[in-house]
Amino acid sequence: MKFRFAATALAATLLVGLAHAQTPLPTPAAPAAATAPTAVATPPAPVPSVSKAWILMDYASGQVLAGENVDAQLAPASITKVMTSYVVAAEVKNGKVKPDDQVMMSERAWREGGAGTDGSYSGFPVNQTARLEDMEKGMAIQSGNDAAIALAEHVAGSEEAFASLMNSYAAKIGMTNSHFVNAHGLTAEGHHSTARDLALLGRAFVRDYPETYAYNKVKEFTVGNIKQPNRNLLLWRDGSVDGIKTGHTSAAGYCLMSSAQRGDQRLIAVVLGGASEKQRADDSLALLNWGFRFFETHRLYEPGKVVAEHKVWKGTADTVQLGVAQPMLVSLPRGRYNDLKPSIDVPKSLVAPFTAGQQIGTLKVTLDGKVVAQAPLVAIAAVEEAGFFKRLWHSFWMWWESE
Repeated sequence: MKFRFAATALAATLLVGLAHAQTPLPTPAAPAAATAPTAVATPPAPVPSVSKAWILMDYASGQVLAGENVDAQLAPASITKVMTSYVVAAEVKNGKVKPDDQVMMSERAWREGGAGTDGSYSGFPVNQTARLEDMEKGMAIQSGNDAAIALAEHVAGSEEAFASLMNSYAAKIGMTNSHFVNAHGLTAEGHHSTARDLALLGRAFVRDYPETYAYNKVKEFTVGNIKQPNRNLLLWRDGSVDGIKTGHTSAAGYCLMSSAQRGDQRLIAVVLGGASEKQRADDSLALLNWGFRFFETHRLYEPGKVVAEHKVWKGTADTVQLGVAQPMLVSLPRGRYNDLKPSIDVPKSLVAPFTAGQQIGTLKVTLDGKVVAQAPLVAIAAVEEAGFFKRLWHSFWMWWESE
C-alpha cells in the first residue's frame, strides 16, 4: 500500500511537470492553438526531376524534412567552396588571418583556377595581391577557383595543408561521410560529400559566421573590369533566398545548396546531380516552398526550466529538478503541435549525490507513435549527499519498498 501510494504521488508530480513544460513559449512563430483547423495529411515532397541525391533540412532543429540518397557519397563540385569559406571565417575568428590581409594570387592558383581553365574564375591578376575579404567575395559570389586556391595557400601555406584543415572542421561539424582534397571542388579522387553533410555545413555556416555567409546573397561582384553575376538563380526569383552556393562539373552534374528565411523559419535544401542550371533552381525552390508551406518549428523546452521532479534517496533534498541542457526544438507538420506526446525515461530509484548538469534520464517527444525529438534529462541543480543518519534511514525505506 505504501509503495502504491508513493508511486501514485510520483506519477502525479511527473505529469504536472510535463504538462507545465509543454506550455508553448512566447516565440514569434506561435505554436498551433487548440482551436486550429483539423490538420490534413502532408503531401509528399516535390522530388527533383533529375538528381543523384537531395535533402531538405530545417535550420533550427536540424531535422530532415525530406530527402533521397542523403548519405550517398558524391562529388560536390563548387559547393566545396562553402567549406572553404567556413574554414577561412573560422581562421579569421581565431586570429590566424585578418580580413585586410593581402592575399597573393600565385601562379599555381592562376594556372589551376584562372581564366585559362574551363572552370569559373575571379579575375584577380596573377602575382598580385588583394584583400582577403575581396578574395573571399570573388570565391563566394563569382565561384572563383583561383580565389579558392589563393585563400587556401594564404591560410595554410598550401592547398594540401588547407584540405587537412577542411577535413578537421568538417569532423567538428559532424560531416561524417565527407572528405576534401582541394579548396575549389574540381573533380579529384577521394573528394566527396553527401547531401546530408552539405546541409549540416550550410546550417553551421549560417549559425557560426553570418557575416561571411552574407557574401553569398550578393548578386554580382567586379574585379578590375570583369563583372560577374552570382550563379544562384534563386537570388533573383525569391527574396527570401539568401544563399548559398552552386556547383557544376561533368562528374557532379548541376548542384545547388540553397537556403531561405521566411519569418523566423529557415530551411536548407541541397540538390546534387541536376541536369541544368534552371532545373536545379526550379527543384530547389519547389522544395523550399513545400517545406515552408507544410512544416513549422517549435521550441518545446528551454534550459533551466523544470520539466519534471523526481524523488531522490539519501540526499540533502528529497527531490531533484530535471530539465534539458540545450533548447529542445522539433519540426513537424503544421497544425500538429497539440498531438505531440512527451514522456521521460528515468531510473526508478535515484540515489544522491547529483551534480548540476548530470544526465539522469531521457526526454522523448513522439508524434503518431514516432519519436520526433529527444534530449538528455539533466539535474538543474546539484543534490548533495545527506548525513549519515538520513542515509541510514533512507536505506531502510529503500529496502522496505523493494520488498
